[in-house]
Amino acid sequence: MKLDNKVAIVTGSARGIGEAIAKKLASEGAAIVVNALHAEGANRVAREIQKQGGKAIAVKADVSSKAEVQDLVSKTLENFGTVHILVNNAGIIRRSPIVEMIEEDWDVIQNVDLKGVFLCTQAVLPHLVKQKYGKIINISSMAALGTNNPGTAAYAAAKAGVIALTKVAAREAGPYGINVNCILPGRIITDMIYTSRTKEEVDRFISDGKKSSVLGRTGNPEDIANLALFLASEDSSFMSGQVIRMDGGRGDIL
Repeated sequence: MKLDNKVAIVTGSARGIGEAIAKKLASEGAAIVVNALHAEGANRVAREIQKQGGKAIAVKADVSSKAEVQDLVSKTLENFGTVHILVNNAGIIRRSPIVEMIEEDWDVIQNVDLKGVFLCTQAVLPHLVKQKYGKIINISSMAALGTNNPGTAAYAAAKAGVIALTKVAAREAGPYGINVNCILPGRIITDMIYTSRTKEEVDRFISDGKKSSVLGRTGNPEDIANLALFLASEDSSFMSGQVIRMDGGRGDIL
């Protein structure tokens, strides 16, 4: 298997894209640290991995808190002795027009979607540097390249920051044999799209996604998980600092 004897932390992996990535990496032999803000979902995913014969633990942690991130890494080391792979997937979105957005909404999105990537990278990187090996995979969004969806300014800004952080981290980590890459999911159908939209908005989101894809469909979490596996494995050993669109070949940015 591609990830035998590897240990992976996957943030925000109690559902959606993060859950799919955690299960995909586990299926290829990695021991998984399932992280989420709420323990119930993380425990469920960890149990499901274990039932399939994999190794997994659940760790509740808020990625926007330095202390909780440090605890996440400490528990990883306590249980598995090391860490090889970090998938920075945790993210939230709160939709609001710029003129109506409250400061709290802006701050919480930046803290989770951007600061969380920084804190987790900062906490894991010294261990990867010491062993001169590691894979960091950041989940950004096509929104980072530009969006005409009203109400997504804070989310798009944070995800654009993830791209910039990826490039700098790749430059700093490269001399130590560490690969840092970034995935930009397009229109992926997860429960997250239902939390901030009306039914009509969801239907339009899916319809527009199909129309803008040269493949004529929207994506699913497994599409992203397949790419994450490639980036976590030695198949991508000569790739770093890359920003990879996983969007069904969209001809525009929506």
